Amino acid sequence: MAYSELIKNFNRIRDYMREFYVYGFKSRDEYTQKSARSYDDERRRLESWLGDYMQFRQTPDGKNVFISVDSRTSSHNPLYKAWKAKSFTDGDITLHFIIFDILCDPGVSMTLGEVMERIDDYLSGFRMPRTYDESTVRKKLKEYAKEGIIETEKKGRRLVYRRARTDCELDRDMLDFFSETAPCGVIGSFLLDKLDEREDYLSFKHHYITSAMDSEILCDLFAAMGERRRVILENMNRHTGRVTDNPAVPLRIMVSVQSGRQYLMAYSIPFGGISSFRIDNLISVKTDRVEEHFEEMRAELDRMLPHMWGVSTQNRSGQPMEHVEFTIRYRDDETHIPLRLEREKRIGTVEHLDGNTSRFTADVYDASEMVPWIRTFICRIVSIHISDRELEEQFRDDISAMYELYGLEGGEKNDLQ
Repeated sequence: MAYSELIKNFNRIRDYMREFYVYGFKSRDEYTQKSARSYDDERRRLESWLGDYMQFRQTPDGKNVFISVDSRTSSHNPLYKAWKAKSFTDGDITLHFIIFDILCDPGVSMTLGEVMERIDDYLSGFRMPRTYDESTVRKKLKEYAKEGIIETEKKGRRLVYRRARTDCELDRDMLDFFSETAPCGVIGSFLLDKLDEREDYLSFKHHYITSAMDSEILCDLFAAMGERRRVILENMNRHTGRVTDNPAVPLRIMVSVQSGRQYLMAYSIPFGGISSFRIDNLISVKTDRVEEHFEEMRAELDRMLPHMWGVSTQNRSGQPMEHVEFTIRYRDDETHIPLRLEREKRIGTVEHLDGNTSRFTADVYDASEMVPWIRTFICRIVSIHISDRELEEQFRDDISAMYELYGLEGGEKNDLQ
């Protein structure tokens, strides 16, 4: 039964799911952070949820276990199953059903004392009944009220409880899309479980499923932003394994359209400016006091966005801004090239010099973030200028190396103006 799956620390599940899916292809002996027994326990747990997606490959170093998902045949994120195995005891689940049976009618309101009397009536028919004290029931009702599934009302000096009304209509198509594309899409997956199954109409060419593992972190960050609070970010450096605490003010979540990777844009208290944090490197989020300058900090981020290609707010040269400018030339039958330039630019401006020539210009915090995109126009670039001379030189060297690799002529780096 799901409620006997006692998961007290989801971070451990998160780490193993990341190892099996994102990094993968490790043998049992290569997992050195935990014991071999812990590895076996977590592997079996994952197999119980993701058996259809678990595969292994035999190598000279041993058997490598990994998660393999084919987006052509899987229209729903299978990693959400980890969130549906909750940490419940027998007592938790028994009390849950008793409370909601007592308050099954949204029109029925009861005080805590009346709820306790009804619980005693339920349990009186058992030979060895489980008992619940008033404090436990009060905490459970308070928890449900916080989640919005129980409503409270003050009548005189008494607090009464009733079940919240749920007369809303769920749109299956909307939930299908939301659950697979939105941050915290696991909420949509839970709602889909309440609807009858049917054939799926949506499929995704680029299906970024690993964000499912970061849903709890995202939920905490959204809650902190909603309350305009500071947070303490427990952040892990994946290269060194070092964990640090970073006091910050969360301002916005940004998602890469290329990789699906999620970032937190936050005002770093020690740094005194806007910084980015990879969500998958965050271990926990602890809320702190309300930040009175929250709106000013968010306004500062909004002013910076027109000069950010990705999430970097600093450049290598240490200057406030870097200038990028390149010109491309295309044939008469390549009208899709200027259209693509307009469509894909995130910032900056495009100037069409004539029917076959266009120029892109931008002032950006970190020009190095743009280089992969600029490279996609190689063979059409006739001139390029980057105020970071080292970065421009590297770009020209890369083109020369490419020409040399394929034995092509005209690959001198000075061929570009």
